Amino acid sequence: MDPKSLGGAVFESVESDYGINKFHVAGNSLGGWIALEMAADQPERINSLTGIAPAGLWLKPAAEREMKEARSYYVARLFRPFIRIGLNSKFLRWVGFATVSPGWRDLSYETCYEAAHAMLNCPGYFPAWDGMLSRRFDAQVSPTVAVTILFGDTDNTLPFPVSQERSLAPAHSSWMVIDNCGHAPMWDYPQLIAKIIKETSER
Repeated sequence: MDPKSLGGAVFESVESDYGINKFHVAGNSLGGWIALEMAADQPERINSLTGIAPAGLWLKPAAEREMKEARSYYVARLFRPFIRIGLNSKFLRWVGFATVSPGWRDLSYETCYEAAHAMLNCPGYFPAWDGMLSRRFDAQVSPTVAVTILFGDTDNTLPFPVSQERSLAPAHSSWMVIDNCGHAPMWDYPQLIAKIIKETSER
């Protein structure tokens, strides 16, 4: 469940399920790290890469889980029987999403529910977390792959500077910081992120 192995699984499933050998890739958090590993491992198969608050660009890898980082997971587990109704509560949304998005008040019910539901039904949550421990992204990405790395200026999950080390990103990356934005920029500014992915794919 380490990021490089997960990237290999993405390559395999996209090719076997859809017959697609080469494609554009974008990922958020762990997904961003997986995307970086994919581009480093098989650059000839990646047209472009957009890393949206990617993990793995930290100065010092964590040696063990920090349970405070799993607050949303445990809150979702605690309120599982009431999650459909509970997410209408501003308090529960604050507990679950305020650290992720400065615009948590404006997140739709559907976004909050789908995120909570996905987390509650994800058996790989902790195995994938363990796969990141004692690691960071330290591979090289070919300059033939267009790369954009972006972070929100209020990312509490991967804060600046300890988790946004620019020297670990591909040297040719376009590096962006988005104002008033958290760890899930596609929630805070969906149209802008779609535009950035499109522009990266056209480079």
